[in-house]
Amino acid sequence: MSAIENTELRIENRHALLILALKNETRMKIKDLLLLVVLISMLVSCSEKKHDDQLKEMASEESDEMEWPEMDAFHMVMAEAFHPFKDSTNLAPVKQLAEEMALEADKWAASSLPEKVNTDDMRAKLNQLKIDTRALADKIKGGAADAEIGTSLQALHESFHGIMEAWNENGEEHEHH
Repeated sequence: MSAIENTELRIENRHALLILALKNETRMKIKDLLLLVVLISMLVSCSEKKHDDQLKEMASEESDEMEWPEMDAFHMVMAEAFHPFKDSTNLAPVKQLAEEMALEADKWAASSLPEKVNTDDMRAKLNQLKIDTRALADKIKGGAADAEIGTSLQALHESFHGIMEAWNENGEEHEHH
């Protein structure tokens, strides 16, 4: 082998080694890049999950603050009993619903209060509502005069609205009906 051929062979070998080195380096860069993409994806995914969990928790807390099932249950019975009286002095519905309303008031007074109204004052208002609702039901059972029943129902409705206004502390007032 001549010196020129030997030099050309060495150049070709170096060239082949250089190509192999570049291919290996490129593969390493691609592997590193893929690893980086996977890591970033995992971080983003974890971050999004944490964010989603935070949003769900906030929505749950907000939902809890917006709901008071015992109040809603009492309100439904109160509305059925009070509206006919308010609209046409019809006491038949309250006479029929008084016991149910007293039971709902008992449940409400015994329930856990939502955080935003969990105060001694609210407990006292609910206890008084329970007492007054039971008194109304007992008056009806005892055959009280319509005027006395109407007066008690009106006062009970006002007490109920006082509780609702405390619940709607952000200024939203319940439509007075």
